[in-house]
Formats: sequence, structure tokens, C-alpha cells
Amino acid sequence: MTPTTPTPHISAQRDEIAPFMLMCGDPLRAKYIADNYLENAKCVNEIRGMYCYTGEHGGKRLSVMGHGVGMPSIGLYSHELFNFYGVETIVRLGTAGAMRPEVPLRGLVIAQGASTDSSWFRQYGLPGNYSAIADFGLCEKAAAWCREKGIPVYIGGVLSADAYYDAEEGVIARWARMGIAAVEMEGAALYANAAYAGKRALCVLTVSNSLLTGEETDPDERRTSFTNMIELGLSLV
Repeated sequence: MTPTTPTPHISAQRDEIAPFMLMCGDPLRAKYIADNYLENAKCVNEIRGMYCYTGEHGGKRLSVMGHGVGMPSIGLYSHELFNFYGVETIVRLGTAGAMRPEVPLRGLVIAQGASTDSSWFRQYGLPGNYSAIADFGLCEKAAAWCREKGIPVYIGGVLSADAYYDAEEGVIARWARMGIAAVEMEGAALYANAAYAGKRALCVLTVSNSLLTGEETDPDERRTSFTNMIELGLSLV
């Protein structure tokens, strides 16, 4: 597809989106970040309710946008942003479900790598199993920020799952045995898109629920809280 803008999914002009992008599954979390953390924020996309704002934080220009649920959704938006809009860096600020006891509710996770049960990687025709990993520079900078702030963080592998409600029993324990700390639904596609485009990506996650204890946070807290994750994302601009 010819990389022209606007696209059928993003109404912004190319120069209305910054090279650095924060993305959230919930577009209302993107709006919350724009309203509370950005200066001179301008809404540059409302198509399908997937709000995108561009503004400044600490004198640096950035954009923040929703990406929806699942790899097909973030895959579509991140592909257009990387390849059509010239975005160089995407940091996903998302939620995850804990799969191991050392990852507490509301705890912070930096996804060093993203395994998946999806068929997403088949499109590349690779003669093996692809390892979707974060940009090391972003990962290193995020870890240093957490150390400096004294904020506990788990750095390791997550599972990017296709199904939120999995009918197969025992699958969580099998992934956890391989060191997977938490489950989310988008990271592997984001990392693959970034690698294919020669760009940078990182997933920073807050544990919104535990698959071990059944504890969970409510939707309002997920949308308007989790400030450590937001401030970490902003520190990477």
C-alpha cells in the first residue's frame, strides 16, 4: 500500500503526529494523559473513537493515541504510524494480568520480550520461531528510571494472547513455568511491526488483575490511575 496520509483509520496530516508516540489500549486513557500531562494538546484524530493528541511535555513534542484491543488493532495503527506517519518510537502503556506470584497487583512490568499464541508472525514467512523483543535502549532507560525513583518493577517476558477468555484449562501454568510473568494482548505485534519497519518499541504495563488470586482493579482506576506507568512513559520522550 502506498504510504499516503490521511489514512482510512487516522485523519491526521503527516506533520500533526510527532515522531514519539505513547499508545494506550483505551482511547480514554490517551485523552486522560493529554488532558493532564500535555501542554498545548490538540486532538488530531477521532475516527472510530481512537483519539490521538499531539502536544508537549517538558518542552518535548509527542503524541498519545489509543490502539484498541488485540494484535490486529494495534498492528493496524502501529503499521500506519511507523510506515505512513514517520513515527520512530512507540511506547505502549497498557494493562496486564499477573501469571506469577512475584508480580503484584498494580505492579509495573517492562516487557523485555513478548511470546504469543497468535499466528501473527506467519505473515513474514520465517523458517522458524520469531522472538519479539523490545528496543534495548528504551528498555535500559526505563529500568534506570525505575531504579532512580525507587519504584519496584519486573523486567522480563510477557504473553501476547489472542483470547481474553481462554477456554483451555491449565494454559497459564504452562506459560508461567517458562518464565512468563504476565499476559496482555498487543505487545508481540507492536514489537514485530517495529522490527520490520526498523523502528523502536517498548511495552510498559501495570498489573490490573491477577490470574493467580482473582484480584482486579476497576475500569475507572485503569483509565485514570497507574501514574507510575504514565510518568515512566513520558520520561522516555
